[in-house]
Amino acid sequence: MMNTSNPDLTTTLASVTFKNPVMTASGTFGSGMEYCDFFDLSRLGAVVTKGVADVPWPGNPTPRVCETPSGMLNAIGLQNPGIDVFCERDLPFLRQYDTKIIVNVCGHSEEEYLRVVDRLADEAIDMMEINISCPNVKEGGIAFGTDPAAVERITRAVKAHARQPVIMKLSPNVTDIKVMARAAEAGGADAISLINTLTGMKIDIERARFALANRTGGLSGPAIHPVAVRMVYEAAHSVSIPVIGMGGIVTAEDAIEMLMAGASAVSVGTASFHNPMAAAEIADGIGAFLARKGYGSVSEIIGIV
Repeated sequence: MMNTSNPDLTTTLASVTFKNPVMTASGTFGSGMEYCDFFDLSRLGAVVTKGVADVPWPGNPTPRVCETPSGMLNAIGLQNPGIDVFCERDLPFLRQYDTKIIVNVCGHSEEEYLRVVDRLADEAIDMMEINISCPNVKEGGIAFGTDPAAVERITRAVKAHARQPVIMKLSPNVTDIKVMARAAEAGGADAISLINTLTGMKIDIERARFALANRTGGLSGPAIHPVAVRMVYEAAHSVSIPVIGMGGIVTAEDAIEMLMAGASAVSVGTASFHNPMAAAEIADGIGAFLARKGYGSVSEIIGIV
């Protein structure tokens, strides 16, 4: 008999078992160094790193972040130090903690993605998340994420090189998320994650100029949560591979919605900017909810609706 006063929070994605279903969303947590003074990263199911490219990327010009009602816009442009610095500095840091390591991989072209995938082949990481859905990169990235044929092709290419399970991160800026989910599955993805940010724009009317130098940016935060829940539900009911749900998760209640919609795990992003403890508190909150409702494990609520 399961212990409902101490429910089992473990969840499994592609043969990888996580101590709880809560991860960080790529691009919002760095590689955890900035947050380790706030809480023990071992409290998380996984740390998902900021996107890593084959060479350093400078990102977009500033300003590249602005607040919006119930959310924010960002056009960082996937600034990162490149795979060599990441492997020498960030991975040794993360290995100090009892949490799974998921490396987010970005690129402008298939060849750039594969160079990073090959470089990670012999590293002690648990999974890779392939970012084919960033709306703030001028070439590549978003083009892959909005064309189902391209999604299937890049997924198949990555899987041919990868030694770790592969998560494909999907774009919400599409007509039918079910088509994209099925394309990733057809390409051999071990799991999918969604949603990435929605493309948005803000204009500073006092200065009569765009609030972001990039003009458009990715909208995240509570404003997008209902859209994310709907897309996670549709994707989870369209494929047989696991789904990681994200988009505006601020509280345990938000995360539980995603799980009930069919996600096997969740990622916490923008919430960490205004509450550095958010991801850890959400993990605790899921456990408290399960105990209060008499569930013995988190698996009992996955896809319950």
